[in-house]
Formats: sequence, C-alpha cells, structure tokens
Amino acid sequence: MHIHEPSHDPAEIPEPVAPDTATLVTLKIEDWATVIIMALLACITFANVLVRYFTDSSFAWTEEISVFLMILLAMVAGSAAVARDRHIRIEFFSEAGSPQRQRRLALVGAALVALLFFLMSGLSMRVVWDDIRFGETSPGIGVPQWWYSVWLPVISLAIALRAVGFLLRRWRTPLVSPAVAE
Repeated sequence: MHIHEPSHDPAEIPEPVAPDTATLVTLKIEDWATVIIMALLACITFANVLVRYFTDSSFAWTEEISVFLMILLAMVAGSAAVARDRHIRIEFFSEAGSPQRQRRLALVGAALVALLFFLMSGLSMRVVWDDIRFGETSPGIGVPQWWYSVWLPVISLAIALRAVGFLLRRWRTPLVSPAVAE
C-alpha cells in the first residue's frame, strides 16, 4: 500500500483564499442563491434520472427548468465575481504596469461593467413587458415566459450595483506605493 504524501512543490500549493471585502450588501446573498440553485439542479436531475431508469420516460419539464436554473446560476455567480473582483479579464494587461495604471484599469473596467449591466437591465425590462403583454409561454411546459425573463433585469441590476460598489470601494482605497509597502 502506497500512501501519497503531500507535495512540497510551490507550484502545487493553492493560493490562499482572500477574505471577502466589506460590502454594503452582504455577499452571502449570492453565496446562498448559488447553493440553493445548485441543490435544485441536483434534485431535478436526480429525479429525472430515477424516472428514466424505472419508466424509460422522463419528466418533460426538467430540461426547461434546468436550462433556466443554469442561466440564473451564471448570472448570480457573475454578480459575486464582480463584487469580489474575480470576473474574467486578461491578466497580462490588468496586472501589468504601475499600481496607478492597475487602479485606473480596474476603475474603467468596473465603470464599463456597470454601464453594460444597467443597459441590460433596462433593455430586458422591455422584453419582460413584451412577454407579459403578448402572453408568451415557454416552449417546453407552457408557463408564462415572463416567469423566466423577469430575472434578467433583476440580476443585471444587481450586477450593475455590485460593479458600482466595487468602483466606489476601489476609488476610496488609497493607493499605496511599492516603496511604502515594503
């Protein structure tokens, strides 16, 4: 029997997780939403697997609900990523240069994210209104389409507000020069 000993190679040691920054609205909202959505996805998928195994048929509604939940999960995770400054970016550019340049890029990035998601929130409200006005129903199970689409403006607004919060936190944080930090 061979016991695997932990490696002491620095390349294999994971980065420590930084504590969450203080935000006006707690990040536990996104964290718990993620847990709940993942649990719902797991339960729905497991129930569908059991039904398929025992009956050779499946629940018709599971695919539609699962797709909706995966989209909702991505949006909620996006909100948490923006608030924690963990959203996708090209590190070659964002971490290069002086601390002033890095700060300016972070501020511009947060402002652009906020602008994009404020626009998405506003424009998607029109989609929700059209879904309600025209009585659109979902293709799979025939429920009102706005049950799904109403979440796009809500979560887009949340992402925009998280970006504004990050922008304000970054703006207020004093810039520490490398000579002072050492």
